[in-house]
Amino acid sequence: MITLPTTIKTLSAKLQTEEAVHFTKMCFEKQLTKELALTKISAPAIVLKGTGINDDLNGVERPVSFPIKSMQERPAEVVQSLAKWKRLRLKEYDLPEGQGIFTDMKALRPDEELGRLHSIFVDQWDWEKVISKEDRSLEFLKEKVKAIYTALKRTESRLSLEYPDLKAVLPEKITFIHSEELLARYPHLSPKEREDMAAKEFGAIFLIGIGGELAHGEFHDGRAPDYDDWSTPTSAETKGLNGDIIVWNPVLEQAFEISSMGIRVDPETLRKQLKIRAAGDRSELFYHRQLLDGELPQTIGGGIGQSRLCMFLLQKQHIGEVQASIWPDAIRADCAEKGICLL
Repeated sequence: MITLPTTIKTLSAKLQTEEAVHFTKMCFEKQLTKELALTKISAPAIVLKGTGINDDLNGVERPVSFPIKSMQERPAEVVQSLAKWKRLRLKEYDLPEGQGIFTDMKALRPDEELGRLHSIFVDQWDWEKVISKEDRSLEFLKEKVKAIYTALKRTESRLSLEYPDLKAVLPEKITFIHSEELLARYPHLSPKEREDMAAKEFGAIFLIGIGGELAHGEFHDGRAPDYDDWSTPTSAETKGLNGDIIVWNPVLEQAFEISSMGIRVDPETLRKQLKIRAAGDRSELFYHRQLLDGELPQTIGGGIGQSRLCMFLLQKQHIGEVQASIWPDAIRADCAEKGICLL
């Protein structure tokens, strides 16, 4: 465990931390807008249940649901992410290829296992861009990953000027590696242990192919079948047009996911992935019907964790140091004993 910089010790006061978090978000948002040519829009906190719009993540997480009195008790859900909602919005805006949107997504995920990396409250920059059919390639995906990494690096540099004790730790370039390659390197390790090994070696990686079955019959991590394309072959050995941006966190001494992103499913891929996941019944939902009927644009998009990014760049030990949430008494007591100041 590295020693926390003097500046970060000074920032342990809650108000000073809040100021540093705001500054970090402001810097990154400016860089992200520049690198990806995005326009900021407003976002919903809730969507109607039964439309297929809400993200069901790995398919097992329970969204917060409640009835709406003025709509004959029709149920609504608090968003878990906006992966599908953004694509519907792009259709509504009728944006041309190469242009996109982003928003502040604030979600509730009550099934999260709470700890220093996870809370019930999730905040992300959710972004989405219109692309062409020809853009559905691994090289195009890598271009956008590099653009986001550039925004991350520039934000880190800006913070080191504002807070001199925050030393830059990110490598100059991000390394691309497929989950199949990672399995071949470390066949006896768990997925998270593989990520630790690769992140420590390279400093920053984009792990390609999250959700598809690997050579040993399992997948690296779960992905819903109806937003990212994780089944399209990208070479003779590998598949997947999605992945995670993962960095090495020297404070926690472990791999640290910043973003999940990918080229979104087209009608053909959606049918294929729904079949793989035995989720064909979703094809009749509002969102899925529009996609299967060819009414939605081809897109690429993802989510970038706001609190995650602030936690990493401000070199904090717990996500509760950069966001206000609720925590079990045991976690609060443990943090207090270690001098970790939860907001």
